[in-house]
Amino acid sequence: MKIRIDGKVSDIRAVWCEEGVVRMLDQRILPHRVEVLGFRDHHRVAEAIKDMTVRGAPAIGVAAAYGMMLAANNDEDLQKAAKELKGTRPTAHDLFFAVDHMLSRIREGDDPTEAAEEYAETIVERCRLIGEHGERLIKDGDKIMTHCNAGALATVDWGTALAPIRAAWRNGKEIFVYVSETRPRLQGMKLTAFELLNEGIPHAIIPDGASGHFLREGVDMVIVGADRIAANGDFANKIGTFEKAVLAKELDVPFYTAAPLSTFDLGIKRGEDIPIEYRGEEEVTVVDGVRIAPQGCKALNPGFDVTPAKYLSGIITESGILKPEDIAKRLRGAKL
Repeated sequence: MKIRIDGKVSDIRAVWCEEGVVRMLDQRILPHRVEVLGFRDHHRVAEAIKDMTVRGAPAIGVAAAYGMMLAANNDEDLQKAAKELKGTRPTAHDLFFAVDHMLSRIREGDDPTEAAEEYAETIVERCRLIGEHGERLIKDGDKIMTHCNAGALATVDWGTALAPIRAAWRNGKEIFVYVSETRPRLQGMKLTAFELLNEGIPHAIIPDGASGHFLREGVDMVIVGADRIAANGDFANKIGTFEKAVLAKELDVPFYTAAPLSTFDLGIKRGEDIPIEYRGEEEVTVVDGVRIAPQGCKALNPGFDVTPAKYLSGIITESGILKPEDIAKRLRGAKL
């Protein structure tokens, strides 16, 4: 991922390990400041996941893998560490997948640092392949809509929804991206637009409520990420995804989600069973420390919604583009 720091463009990842210290870009303060934080114990990694210093399902998974690495290297109780990390955010499946993966590797006698680094590199490669497969769907001149941030910041590098867009742009295709602002935390405006700006990809931020207008005006496809995908293809993603999918279907606009296989939860049969995180109402009622809602008013703040598989044109994965009805057949018994 290319980021301009102090006037210079640097390649940097969202999460990495350096001499036993877990490093993260503090995504809470982007795009106004670029700051790297360091963590030496899994408790602080858990806090960083919970308070959204790091966010995005694959990046959360990698952060949790590094958290388990720290717990092992610090001779902590691994079961307690696993429970603490898993308790941070309920919806993103990569979190649970990564913790269980690390528990298994450490029990087998593998070096925790090597296991965590291998997991991180695997996620980066999977996202690169998502870009490779998804890029073939994009035609020269296409206008693409996305929602929330499913770029390198959310995945360590490359992205899920943004990976095909990055690949298309680097392969010389002229494209344009509609970036929905993504209320209430504005990850689209603050993070996706930030990534596109740093790579020079043409784009415009739009209000969430303008999505239908632009879908009708000539969007060629919608690509979003996913936090958990059920066995039938229903998937959870940032709140506001469902309504875009319904509108896209009505307007005959292809709608794709992009995610690595670690995001699939074959233990959940349908979307209704995906746990949905509710966050504090102050994310809705307060902006930059200033309350904008009338005093005394309450707010409801689901972090995610579930989009039924019937609205999907396909799921872009590192193994190719899957139809929802192919998930069980293709993935049952596969190495995730």
